[in-house]
Amino acid sequence: MTAGHRIIVPLDVSSREEAIALLDRLPDVEFWKVGLELFVSTGPSILDELKQRHKRIFLDLKFHDIPNTMAGACRAAGRYGVDLLTVHGVAGRTALQRALEAAREGAESVGLSPPNLLAITLLTSLNSRDLAFDLKVPVELPEYTLQMALLAQESGIQGAVCSPQEATQLRRVCGDEFLLVCPGVRPTWAEGGDQRRVMTPQEALKAGASYLVIGRPITAATDPQGAWRRIIDELTG
Repeated sequence: MTAGHRIIVPLDVSSREEAIALLDRLPDVEFWKVGLELFVSTGPSILDELKQRHKRIFLDLKFHDIPNTMAGACRAAGRYGVDLLTVHGVAGRTALQRALEAAREGAESVGLSPPNLLAITLLTSLNSRDLAFDLKVPVELPEYTLQMALLAQESGIQGAVCSPQEATQLRRVCGDEFLLVCPGVRPTWAEGGDQRRVMTPQEALKAGASYLVIGRPITAATDPQGAWRRIIDELTG
């Protein structure tokens, strides 16, 4: 897999018009993430636009609810023909298993391949102090993310979303086939923003990431296409 195939760029905008403008400015990007803000604003029409452009889609809606509701949401999302779909690992084993089954049912009902489900381990905006003092979770952050990933894997989920700082441990324990999608990836020349657990693209791939989610260093750049090419060049140089 080439460097370009392993970078997912978020369409973190609030309208279809802004999304189309960004797609037009970054024609070489093959894999796009659609999150809550854009999906709530546009509905699935933005997914149709991406498919018409022959793009791969990471639908990052982070479902977290009771098992029956998770299953219903994933069954509906399975019909969209996306490549990746997120659920929260903390929803629990039953919800994860039901979500996986339902996503497969939804996709097969319209003759599509089911999406790979990814479990959120811990949001990259949170750090060890947040976990201990705000969320009152009495385990260390690396142990917590590992347990969430293992729960997901044992439930049949195909991968996890994690900080690149946890990728090495998760790759070692969960094996080569388990997908690891890492936000919190920033080139040395970009600002960290609200991500708390960050790593450079080169470091993240070396740590074991399958895919890198890189947003503002590209999308907020004066020249987005130039920033994209700079990251690709750094990864392949």
